[in-house]
Amino acid sequence: MAETVSVTIPHRLTKDEARQRLENGFERVTQQMAGRAISVDQRWDGDRMDFSAAIMGQSIKGRMTVGDSAVDLEIDLPWLLATMANMFKSRLKRETTLLLEKKPD
Repeated sequence: MAETVSVTIPHRLTKDEARQRLENGFERVTQQMAGRAISVDQRWDGDRMDFSAAIMGQSIKGRMTVGDSAVDLEIDLPWLLATMANMFKSRLKRETTLLLEKKPD
């Protein structure tokens, strides 16, 4: 059975700065995955990003909405990955928090 993992990550940035950091971070991940057996797609519509990824026959879809003080992230995991949902949730929160707290270069 599929499962949706939801995470809310607070931030202290402007909405635009948070969105830019997330967009840049997602782009870096996409570039790192290039040439591997992984496909990643993203589409921004205002402050919401819809994304999907596929690896080894498993597809993941998700949504990320950037708010004034938090980012809401939802990922729909297929049944095989849903068994590891708690691990994904804590890693998603940790990695997204790092993007939002990291000082720009």
